[in-house]
Amino acid sequence: MTVRTTPSDWPRLARRALAAWLVLLFLVASLAAAQSDPLPSWNDGPAKAAILDFVAATTTPGSPDFVPPEARLATFDQDGTTWVEQPMYTPVLFCLARLKELAKEKPELAAAEPFKTILSGDRQAMEKLSDADYQQLSVATLTGITPEELTAAVRSWLAVARDVRWHRPYTELVYQPMLEVMRLLRAAGYKTYFVTGGPQDFVRVFSEPVYGIPPEQVVGAINAVTYGYAKDGRPRLTEEPRILGDTVGPGKPESIHIEIGRRPFAAFGNSTGDREMLEYTQAGDGKRLMMLVHHDDATREYAYGAQSKVGTFSEALMDEATSRGWIVISMRNDWKRIFAWEGQ
Repeated sequence: MTVRTTPSDWPRLARRALAAWLVLLFLVASLAAAQSDPLPSWNDGPAKAAILDFVAATTTPGSPDFVPPEARLATFDQDGTTWVEQPMYTPVLFCLARLKELAKEKPELAAAEPFKTILSGDRQAMEKLSDADYQQLSVATLTGITPEELTAAVRSWLAVARDVRWHRPYTELVYQPMLEVMRLLRAAGYKTYFVTGGPQDFVRVFSEPVYGIPPEQVVGAINAVTYGYAKDGRPRLTEEPRILGDTVGPGKPESIHIEIGRRPFAAFGNSTGDREMLEYTQAGDGKRLMMLVHHDDATREYAYGAQSKVGTFSEALMDEATSRGWIVISMRNDWKRIFAWEGQ
């Protein structure tokens, strides 16, 4: 069938063609913009601009702030900086679950303190426990086994454990904006490291598949290990109840020096336990980037700060960030979305 047109139809057809062409141009421009924006989950503002400016300034040859590729290093805290830490740190939740399993095999654990209180599930009573009590929990659940056995236990737990609020695996409670920052830095030649107060062997289990950070670039609380032999004569390491290094507060820069050997040019944290890492980073020569995630979005995540025992962001830390020119990231204002699945 042939459709005939007359000169009187041409203006109408031209308008349709122009409209279609404009729609196509809009779609192409939108796609190009999405592809050219390495931080699509960030709102435009000082925080996003600071990241982009830092990367451009330190990686552009000829820039007065140029950083040689071998010196490009960025460190990230993990709990509360790159994934959810409320209402309790994820490694602690793992230890609680493992304690319940161990108590079935060793009933004497359930009768002894602080394990009796911990197993009771009484949150108010648990809040009164000391750091030493929780250290006993760590010793009971993370030591006396091989690193391979610990890895298997963590993987099994992560496969079935679900967060109490969103009912999702903990590995899905990762902040999409921070993943984008990591990818941008790596694309620019930076090595990204975790420097976390969490157990090093715990974080190493998922750091690479979830964040793209290989196990050798995870610095965390580390137990001593002892070399020995299994019953079949094969060599083995055993996790011992002795902490070799503390990676909270001053322990972060100390561990960076001992385990990495280079001062970072960028550091990301979210609490008072990260302060010294940011101070140490800023004390180096050249352009530096220091950022703190502020949890101020109770609707999409959580809102907490000085009063929280988990991820404490004190007023003194906020004052220091202001005086030193550190960038405080507002989850509410700076992030278009928090999780990859947000809005699905």
